[in-house]
Amino acid sequence: MKNENQTKKSILDKTITTREVIFMFFVVLCLSPLISPPIALLMGLIIAQFIGHPYLNLNHKATHILLQVSVVGLGFGMNVNSALKAGKEGIVLTIASIIGTILIGIFLGKILKIEEKISYLIATGTAICGGSAIAAISPVIKANEKQISVALGTIFILNSIALVAFPYIGHYLNLSETQFGMWCAIAIHDTSSVVGAAGKYGSQALEVATTVKLARALWIIPIAFLSTFVFKNKDTKIKIPYFIGLFILAMMANTYLPFVQNFSHYITGFAKATLTLTLFLIGCGLSRKVLVSVGYKPLIEGIVLWIIISFSTLWAVLTWV
Repeated sequence: MKNENQTKKSILDKTITTREVIFMFFVVLCLSPLISPPIALLMGLIIAQFIGHPYLNLNHKATHILLQVSVVGLGFGMNVNSALKAGKEGIVLTIASIIGTILIGIFLGKILKIEEKISYLIATGTAICGGSAIAAISPVIKANEKQISVALGTIFILNSIALVAFPYIGHYLNLSETQFGMWCAIAIHDTSSVVGAAGKYGSQALEVATTVKLARALWIIPIAFLSTFVFKNKDTKIKIPYFIGLFILAMMANTYLPFVQNFSHYITGFAKATLTLTLFLIGCGLSRKVLVSVGYKPLIEGIVLWIIISFSTLWAVLTWV
């Protein structure tokens, strides 16, 4: 009996070791130029469904750090003057879409009878910058783990679809790189998926999308302050996304310091690789348990909001940009 238990334990240990080896193989593969962001996300989803993430408890923290590193690194490939121009062009769309999305989201939550905090997190995640907004707003409104998981699951499911679908739609509609960059920065929730989709479309699309998206992310601060009054939690601290400041410094260094331009392409190459890895890890975190926990009502709210913001922004971009 003892030998039998030892044999079972040995087989289990080998299974766990094999899973870790497979996982690390895909991690290394994602850091190579062979894998594109959409493929990395798909590989992560396959790992989540059939093998399982061996380090799931570290996944959220890892993706959070890697995304920030990627965004700052991409700043070394951008020009301040071009970024300012893109930011000015996108500011009206940004303000209108944020306010409209949050109000519609609250209204849909009431109609569908979704928990108020879940509905609010989905609305702010859709309106601003996906998972980053949810992470910043959730402690302000004192959301619990289940409420946060449902909101994140909804956002990440739709992000996965957008990352793959948006470049094809952009090419089908013959959108210019500026138009596509503006559209995906506003219509795709998470910064990682915005950068992944825009990077696939072209370098100018990437520059416009990253600048507009990060300018949009700054709205976390006023929305977080507003949330403290809406949910009457004035004693909570608001987290400011400091990496946006580092992104701006990276852009300035690349624009005004000639010696930085000599090696900036190495930094941006590394940033694109870490972004691909980030998307792989996001896919790995979308297990069956996460997908089931979302439920159909929050998913309906997320889909309706996403369709509204996608079509209205696309119309605005085609009309004005």
